[in-house]
Amino acid sequence: MCKIAVIGGSGLYSMPGLEDIKEQVIETPFGDPSAPIVIGILEGQEVAFLARHGIGHHISPTEINYRANIYALKSLGVERIVGVSACGSLREDFAPGDIVVPDQLFDFTKDRERSFFSGGMVAHVSIAEPFCSDLSESVYQAVKSTSNVVHMGGAYITVEGPRFSTRIESNTFRAWGLSIIGMTTSPEAFLAREAEICYASISHVTDYDVWHISEKPVTVEMVVEILKRNTTVAQQAVKRLIKNLSPMRDCNCPNAMADAFITDQGVIPAETLKNLHLLVNKYLH
Repeated sequence: MCKIAVIGGSGLYSMPGLEDIKEQVIETPFGDPSAPIVIGILEGQEVAFLARHGIGHHISPTEINYRANIYALKSLGVERIVGVSACGSLREDFAPGDIVVPDQLFDFTKDRERSFFSGGMVAHVSIAEPFCSDLSESVYQAVKSTSNVVHMGGAYITVEGPRFSTRIESNTFRAWGLSIIGMTTSPEAFLAREAEICYASISHVTDYDVWHISEKPVTVEMVVEILKRNTTVAQQAVKRLIKNLSPMRDCNCPNAMADAFITDQGVIPAETLKNLHLLVNKYLH
């Protein structure tokens, strides 16, 4: 059983030390995941890797099938997910090249499926603390051990994309007290919570968005340059995380849905129950 997964770029599953690599194609009730899931052995543990934007980065942030991605990982027995992504900084002290392990999430997207629960079954999951604090602390310590600059905590705003922000948008987000900006962490983190999977983020600061008047506005070239530079850091952090991570979870994530369901089981359509069986079976009577 594969208990930990990394969602990010292809550089993460070509890392030194990853052995017995295989690909697994998984079908889900919500469609196809972004790519085949790469499974390998790292530090003696089976680890799953998923290219969020597909092989070759051909899927835009809005077009990512987040539900299929999380469901597929859940079907493998995954209990913890580390999401690795690029982000822009909305703070002077979060500089390009730094890494942030955020602790709050602001969803500013508009066109995405945000929940597994529809089609006749309603659930209201608690998301006050959107990232697993236990896993986030472990991720922070793993990144810190690489000697890269890392910040624990910060509010991440997810925008729809794929365009970058206007200057007034960027300054508004700063006025709201937000720390970093990206395009993919929502609804990824929310769906992980509904699947009762711990979720933490390794957010690579690639730029100062467009608010910083003494810096050039963000470009794709700028983002790619920093990501390439930080690939080794991410690889080292993932390796150390897996080596030091406790096999047992001591958080609320495994029972996040215990009090979330409001629909009478007798009125839930059979097809909906079938599609959601993996997520709700332990709560059915």
